[in-house]
Amino acid sequence: MLRTLLRAFGAIVLSLLVGFSARAADLVIGLSTPVTTLDPHFHNLTPNNSMARHVFETLIKQDENQRIMPGLAESWKAIGDLEWEIKLRKGVKFHNGQNLTADDVIATFKRVPNVPNSPASFAFFVRPIVEAKAVDPLTLRLKTDKPHPLLPNDMVAIMILPKAVAETAKTEDFNSGKAMIGTGSYRFVEYVAGDRVVLKRNDAYHGQKPAWDNVRFKMIPSAPARVAALLAGDVQMIEGVPTADIAQLSKDSRVVLSSAVSNRVIYLHMDSGREKNSPFVTTTDGKPMEANPLRDAKVRKAISKMIDRDAIVSRIMEGQAAAAGQLLPDQFFGTSKTLKPEKYDPEGAKKLLAEAGYPNGFGLTLHAPNNRYINDAAVAQAVAQYMSRNGIPTKVETMPSNVFFSRGSKLEFSFLLAGWGAETGETSSPLRSLLATYDQKAGLGTANRGRFSDPGVDALLTQALTTIDDTKRGVMLARASEKAVGELTGLVPLHYEVSTWATRKGLSYKARADQYTFAYETRPAK
Repeated sequence: MLRTLLRAFGAIVLSLLVGFSARAADLVIGLSTPVTTLDPHFHNLTPNNSMARHVFETLIKQDENQRIMPGLAESWKAIGDLEWEIKLRKGVKFHNGQNLTADDVIATFKRVPNVPNSPASFAFFVRPIVEAKAVDPLTLRLKTDKPHPLLPNDMVAIMILPKAVAETAKTEDFNSGKAMIGTGSYRFVEYVAGDRVVLKRNDAYHGQKPAWDNVRFKMIPSAPARVAALLAGDVQMIEGVPTADIAQLSKDSRVVLSSAVSNRVIYLHMDSGREKNSPFVTTTDGKPMEANPLRDAKVRKAISKMIDRDAIVSRIMEGQAAAAGQLLPDQFFGTSKTLKPEKYDPEGAKKLLAEAGYPNGFGLTLHAPNNRYINDAAVAQAVAQYMSRNGIPTKVETMPSNVFFSRGSKLEFSFLLAGWGAETGETSSPLRSLLATYDQKAGLGTANRGRFSDPGVDALLTQALTTIDDTKRGVMLARASEKAVGELTGLVPLHYEVSTWATRKGLSYKARADQYTFAYETRPAK
């Protein structure tokens, strides 16, 4: 009888352990922002990039602090000023069983600048490459027309496809799953736009195997709903922990928090491109205004002085941000030692408006996403209130991020709030994308939705990008930022986000400066 009971008890325990093991092998993550596409070259947007990296890989990758390290390339070196040699890893296979070769990389580079209708292209990462050739199946030679010391940093952004996919696949083929063939640690299972992405572990992965057999990413834009799902156990991890909940969650024994200052600056872009009839620019009584006051640097500087960044950080962001005076926090490469957050100066703002010929101000509408950045809609409302109080009556219109970026890329707005995370971890990334003169062919100004343009800034940036000496290049990038942001106010930096993740107790995740949420870096706590 005793042996029978022990056997029965053992069977029950074993079944419970097996059930727990099966559940532990699955991970559900709550995302704060919808993934808008699975095409890794269509829209340079953090949620899309983060998701794509589960299926696809880059030649060079970054750790949580954005230090570069080998990815699909095991090594790289400069051969003179205009040529680089890249050695690929041996034994890397795509999900369809094909070996990774240099030809796959070359075909990928050719696809990147030719993706139709891209709202924020990856083109500028590959534009400096004028020739790419395969020396042998695992050796690649890249030539540039000018010295390009940042080429390894640029390779961090380009996810590699099989040659056949790169040459034929359209964006819709990725979204349907047909073209989702990479070398990454996970394989594609399902994508339902606005709802979920489901992945399965790639057991043939060449690197360290992730802890989870299956991963489900649930898109939960509502912050309260995301937190509720975590506390209920419906998800085991969430990104974008609401600032209002951080203090309480830090006391909850069921939850573990992880935070880091990010590479993302939240900023205001202004239409400095159109001479007349900029949309949503009005007189103070709401009538259409022919002149475009945003073309005047004094007006743009006045807007910067109207905003109390410290108050936004403390009240709206509840301390989970840092006031910004430039494109990246000070610890990143190429930042300026002299650029500091603009002081709140209403009188100085009014003086500048008067000098520009607008003593009585004018009207604006601030457009912003309401589900992309931390407290984005609330930040937009605060900015508008400061501006309205200090001489520029400002309305606010917010919308889902997919609508916002689509309309913003078509230049439908005159004044907008957005954010930029430096993919390469240094200052040339936001300079090239946000403040360089828009040039689709050169891949510059790809997210310059205000069409700011200055030959001096362009010249400094071009010189910096071709300077081999790191110290000199850093000084040039800093000078370009000082001119574009400090002197000309090509955009108005507001703050840098502090990103926070929360996991259920028993899991761990290292907070990342690039704000990426990776299932394969989420691990059972030791």
